[in-house]
Amino acid sequence: MGIAKKGGYIEKLLKKADKALQEGVKKADKALQEGVKKADEVLDDAVDLGIMTAKQAGKTSKELRNKAKKERRALQERGIEKISEGISAAKSITSDTQNDLETLKKLGKLRKAEVITEKEFQAKKKKILDRI
Repeated sequence: MGIAKKGGYIEKLLKKADKALQEGVKKADKALQEGVKKADEVLDDAVDLGIMTAKQAGKTSKELRNKAKKERRALQERGIEKISEGISAAKSITSDTQNDLETLKKLGKLRKAEVITEKEFQAKKKKILDRI
């Protein structure tokens, strides 16, 4: 029963992390689109005012778009890294839980064989269950 609770908690944690990353990417995309739109507006105004030639405006716009794309990729890569870290942590916790359950089984056998007392068994069991 402890494993199911832990697994459910890990699953919820991973879903929350995934949702947060998706929201972050959406916000980054929206900010990127808004930034590109504003840059295009400024460049259009500059061309209208004769400050820049159309060629210069196009070049600057392309540079801004490329920079924004790089930033977006970097955000996505960091998000993927964070998800991977979360998955690794979840796998580690699951593995530790399995080891703890095996230890509980062994302690139960030692108690039945009267190698350890009921009090010793309960104390160890409490410590293990507190970790799970």
